[in-house]
Amino acid sequence: MRPRPAARSARLLLATAVVTALAATATACGSGHDDAAGSAPTSSAAPASSAAPSSSATAPSSAPTAAPSSAPSPDAVPSTAGSADTGGSGNKVAQGGGKSPICRTADLTMRAENTSPDSRTGDVTVLMTNKGAGTCSAAGFPGADLKDRDGTSVSVARGREVPKVTDLKPGETASFSISYAVDRSGDHLYNPVAILTTPPNETHTVSLKWPAGAPPLAGPYGSSTIQVHPVAVED
Repeated sequence: MRPRPAARSARLLLATAVVTALAATATACGSGHDDAAGSAPTSSAAPASSAAPSSSATAPSSAPTAAPSSAPSPDAVPSTAGSADTGGSGNKVAQGGGKSPICRTADLTMRAENTSPDSRTGDVTVLMTNKGAGTCSAAGFPGADLKDRDGTSVSVARGREVPKVTDLKPGETASFSISYAVDRSGDHLYNPVAILTTPPNETHTVSLKWPAGAPPLAGPYGSSTIQVHPVAVED
């Protein structure tokens, strides 16, 4: 009956070894859990934003500069260009250089004459005599309209001559002419009966009878083949 204590001792030793092994295993498991928990990265503070650009920089001004004033200078002289003539044409030369007043229609005696040199060249001259008491200027292009027998009238185109100073003393005569193409067809479709005449720089018109014997006029009225020429002093 001696062997029983030995077997008991062996079983105790085996149990002790098992308990020790289980304890070691439990310790290892607990240590691993703690390490996993302890190895988690800690959240670090975000980097400071000191590198952000300063907001104190001065923004460029967007206010527009004041526009220059468009008000005219008090010294500006208003332009007189573009004024319309209501009568015979004139200019600085036509007004006698400002030395003589213009010849008024009431101060002139006027008549029309046939001055055509032949039957193929038409020319009518209007004579203007100063019947006033003082010297006056009749320089420039006169107004001249041809009035037809049906009552219509058309302005005569101007020639290309340059007007000259034309001062008339009392009793002196100046003249202008109307040149035209002669109708050689025999139709005689254009038959003026009067010349509506306005002296240079005047507005009052005189009706002068178309001179008898003047060659027949080739039309149409208003064409460049009919021209009025500037006033000149009679020799």
